[in-house]
Formats: sequence, C-alpha cells, structure tokens
Amino acid sequence: MEHEDLFSAGLKADLSATAPLAARMRPGRLSEVVGQAQLLGEGAALRVAVETGTISSMIFFGPPGTGKTTVARLVAAETGSGYEELSAVSSGVAEVRKVIDRARDRRAQTGRRTVLFIDEVHRFSKAQQDALLHAVEDGIVTLIGASTENPYFEVIPALISRSELYQFLPLPKEDIRTLLERATSRFPPARQLAVDDDALDLIAEGALGDARRAFTILERSLVLAGSKGLTSLDQATVEEAAQRKLVLYDKGADAHYDVISAFIKSLRGSDPDAALYYLAVMLTGGEDPKFIARRLVIFASEDIGNADPRALEVAVAVSRAVEFVGLPECRINLAQGVTYLSSAPKSNASYVAMAEAMAEVNEHGAQPPPVFLRSTGYRGAKNLGHGVGYEYPHTSGGYISQRHLPDGLSDLVFYRPTREGDEARIQEFLARMRTLRNEGAKDVDT
Repeated sequence: MEHEDLFSAGLKADLSATAPLAARMRPGRLSEVVGQAQLLGEGAALRVAVETGTISSMIFFGPPGTGKTTVARLVAAETGSGYEELSAVSSGVAEVRKVIDRARDRRAQTGRRTVLFIDEVHRFSKAQQDALLHAVEDGIVTLIGASTENPYFEVIPALISRSELYQFLPLPKEDIRTLLERATSRFPPARQLAVDDDALDLIAEGALGDARRAFTILERSLVLAGSKGLTSLDQATVEEAAQRKLVLYDKGADAHYDVISAFIKSLRGSDPDAALYYLAVMLTGGEDPKFIARRLVIFASEDIGNADPRALEVAVAVSRAVEFVGLPECRINLAQGVTYLSSAPKSNASYVAMAEAMAEVNEHGAQPPPVFLRSTGYRGAKNLGHGVGYEYPHTSGGYISQRHLPDGLSDLVFYRPTREGDEARIQEFLARMRTLRNEGAKDVDT
C-alpha cells in the first residue's frame, strides 16, 4: 500500500462494520464537520486556507474528542495532499526521518505536498521536534500537530514560530446532540429502537464536550438495550451502559445558575464540603474552569475583603494556575482556592461601602473636592487656591485631623469594618482616625 493512500484506506477502515461508531461517523468532507465554527465556519481562517490551498504547518490544540484528527485528515484530502500519520507516543526520530524522505520523494516525483499529522505532538522530545524543523521550514512536509496541552508550554518555540495555532473548543451540547441524531439515523441498532429525547440529552451532557465519548456511550447504550430486548433507549439504560451516573448540567440553562448560586452561598456560609461538592458538579458537567476561577476572584473581595486580605491573592493565584495548568489538573488548584476561601473570615464591608458610595453619587451627583485637595500640577492652580491649607500627613507622624470628603458630606461613612479577622484591627484604626477628624472639625468651628 502506498503511503499517500493511507487517508482513503483509513476512511474505508472507519466505515467497516466492525469499526467503533465514532470512527464510522467521521465526516467525509470539511463542510460536514459539526462544531468549531471559529475555525471552520464561513470565512474562518482555517477554512479559507483549505479552500484556497494555502495551508501552512499548524498545531491543533484542545480537549479530546473535539475533531483534531478528523480535521487534519480532511485538510489533507481537500487539498489533494499526501497524508502521513505518526503518534508521538510510539514514533522516534528514525520514523520522522523516513516520513520526511518519503515526502521529499513524493514532491520530486508528483509535485504533491505531504501533510504529516502527529498525534500528541506535545509528547515529542526536543530531539524529535528538532528533527522536523528543516522539513517544515523548507516545506517538505506540512505539519499538523495535535495536542491536548497548551503548545506554548510543551512545543519548542522554533516549531511554534513556524506554525499556525488553532484552538479546538469543547463541543457544546447542541453540537453533540446534532451528532447523536445523525448517528441514530445511520447506526443499524438505532433503527430498531425508539430513542428517547431525554436519553440523547443525557448523553450530550455526559459527553462533556467530547464527541468520541458521546458516540461510545450511545453505541454501548444501543447494544445494551438490544441485548435486553427493549423497544426504546431510556436514561436508565444510558447510565448503565456508561457505568456511571451521568451529570445533567446544562451550562446555558437553569442548572448552571442554580449550581453556581449554591456554590457561592456555600463559600459564603463557610462550608467547604458543600462548596467542593458543587465544584465537582460543575467540573463534571463541563463548566469552564476559568468561569469558576473568575467567580472566586470576585468572591474574595465581595465576601471576605479585608477580613483576610490574602484571600484575593489566593484567588488571583488560582485563576492564573487554571490558565497555566488547564484541566484536568487545575481542579486541584480550584479545590485549594475553594477550601481557603470557605475557611476564611468573612466580611462584605468593602462591597457594601462601594455600593453606598455609588448610590450617593448616583442620587446627588459628584461634588467637587475641597479646594485644598485639588491638583496643583498646572500653571495658575495656586492662584485659584488649590492646595492651600493641605496638611501633609507624613509631617505629622502620618495622622492628621483634616477631612477629605467634599463640603457638606464630611459626616458620611461608607466603610464599616467588621470584627472579623484583620478587619478588627482596621476597625480600631479607623475609629481613632474618625475621632481625630471630628476633634479637628470642632477646633475649626471654635
């Protein structure tokens, strides 16, 4: 078998009766791919490159089951390229060089380019990646690397600089549902059963954005239902086939809002066990971990504030860790943040203070600051009295009696620290400062 025929041979294998349903459902044309509209939709960069035959080396990265391998094969087919496929797990430098030699011969003999697809390219050693550089640079091969990891951390910079990067996103429930409906119309066992809509919804949710997982669950469910002599496929059979309880969690509907609400309220209630449970529900249901991390950052200021100033540092660090690590490992970073924030002393004083200050300004407008606080950084400012009478705190031991609110608003109090955590110290300090300002005001009045 010639290597340039591997793609067509792969399609034949995929369509055989013994191939898994996921393999049989691979689309034959790029236009049949469901999802990844940001890459393959009308006018999207990757689609235009394929349609115009101007593809360059590229790296596909994203979670499993999002179409990276399928799209790589279709790119080769639709550009009339030879197709070679290697796995970074089982291939070494010698295999890479053999492919490059074949690609060089193919170009010399037929003028055809070669698409070299490397699955799990992040597992290639630096030496293996280095072996590709000249072939990619000279256009002997058009590399398509697939990775579930962030390529900036796992692929050498020289290879990244020679490649276009395309991120594949988890497939939304609607796209998974479309694929499942397409499969039930083609898969013989499905034509003998009534497939319950709720069962398809459950599979679409339980797939967690992974089309391959969805097809596997569907295939097992249909076979199990047939073996039991059932006339329909229901949710119970789906869960039995999946060998686990599938979490029904719709990221775009009520479950999303209900669970995140319960999560935040558990954090606020200092119940780390409940907060961890709802965290697990969200992650199992396919929630974006960056969304969860953002809510932790907001919570740290809204519900903990200065009762524990480190809470915001922890939340921001968790947010950065989620970006850096990604799933599945970032669940550990999220768990650390959740347990810390749950166990921290609570205060919403900063949140309430900001709300009251905003309400004051919205209701009465923005009042000008006292003249002695206004800027003196431009010519003529002092002639207007700006800065005259301003007391510099550091010349008075850091504490002064001068008031800073606009005239007529000097008695307003927005920030009322609690007795929780570090705010107890802040409360005592601000009480002294407010007393000092009140005494200063009396001296001025007399």
